Amino acid sequence: MQAQSTKSISDFYVIGINYRKTDAAIRGNFAVNADQYSEILTKAGDFALDELFVLSTCNRTEMYGFAGCADQMIALLCTVTAGDISTFKDLAYIKNGQEAVEHVYSVAAGLDSQILGDYEIVGQLKNAVKHAREKGFIGSFLERVVNSALQASKCIKNQTQISGGTVSVSFAAIQYIKEFYQSILGKKILLLGTGKIGRNTCKNLIDYLDTQDITLINRTQEKADILAKELGLTSAPLTELKENIEAAEIILVATNSPKPTILKSHLENTGDKLIIDLSIPYNVEATAAELENVQLVNVDELSKLKDETLQKREAEVPRAKTIIAEHIEELMEWYALRKHVPFLKSLKTRLKSIHSCNLYLQAAHGYIPAETEDDRIQKVINGMALKMRQQNQYGCQYLEALNDYMEYSKAN
Repeated sequence: MQAQSTKSISDFYVIGINYRKTDAAIRGNFAVNADQYSEILTKAGDFALDELFVLSTCNRTEMYGFAGCADQMIALLCTVTAGDISTFKDLAYIKNGQEAVEHVYSVAAGLDSQILGDYEIVGQLKNAVKHAREKGFIGSFLERVVNSALQASKCIKNQTQISGGTVSVSFAAIQYIKEFYQSILGKKILLLGTGKIGRNTCKNLIDYLDTQDITLINRTQEKADILAKELGLTSAPLTELKENIEAAEIILVATNSPKPTILKSHLENTGDKLIIDLSIPYNVEATAAELENVQLVNVDELSKLKDETLQKREAEVPRAKTIIAEHIEELMEWYALRKHVPFLKSLKTRLKSIHSCNLYLQAAHGYIPAETEDDRIQKVINGMALKMRQQNQYGCQYLEALNDYMEYSKAN
């Protein structure tokens, strides 16, 4: 599937649900894993969609793309996920046109993150777009919007303190552990899942808890082995999950399995456990919280942690929004110019064909050097593009361009 190159901003939509109106359990029904993402792109044509990408994280599931109406995108998402259309519409937000564009920037900058300024979203956004691009679903408009949003995000990170300190979902897990235990000396830690969030969590465990008594388990064992070797930790195969659950006192789960990986039965009569589930959908069976020996925490509870760092970040929001506005203005200038591309191409063709016109040949006789023809035509095109962008008006532009061309010819 190759995305169309010319799109109208009025047909650009964002549909999604996030932490603001839904809890993690509901978001889990609409979460999109790698296989489901591929299925969405495969089925997109059945819903008359050819340019889109999906962003699915622990605190949001969103689809960005071009459509005749938002219902096409909602139907596609709900066809592939466990959620239903009625529930999605009750809890979703739908943004269109420039409002949808502004949302892309807000997400990329971490302004819409569950923990303000959490820049893990940048890597997640890049991966989401990369997957869609590989399948031919990213056209020139989406490419430009995402690149501009990422540039704005980088400027915000460099020019403000909105990402200052160390606050993210993975770091919030460390904060929780520090508050729960006076000391973790001698406590065994099990980390299940070594994807991006798992890796970040693992490094935070080492850096901020000063421990290496950590065992890594991943569905693909090789990934766990590589990370364990890199950080001087221990890894174990998934087949030894139960034994490692029994041995650990702190368990962190960062997997993307559609069903719980850790069950209540795994935890019965195994001693006191602190379990932090960073996964969406949940990868720890909810009934595990009923056990007296288990303290189960999920991403929504972690996001409620507040500290001075977050307060400082809040103060930086106005500056971040100013930077976003500057980048959006540049984007809209580019978009306005693109609307004139068909006309400018037609104009260029007509100017090149003018040399077959006898009236023109008579008028231009004696002062048109052939070797500068392309340069003069391009001068006219550039000048006309600038006028159209600045004046934003149409009219007798062919005649104006012809007059310009003749003037350039006389000058040469």
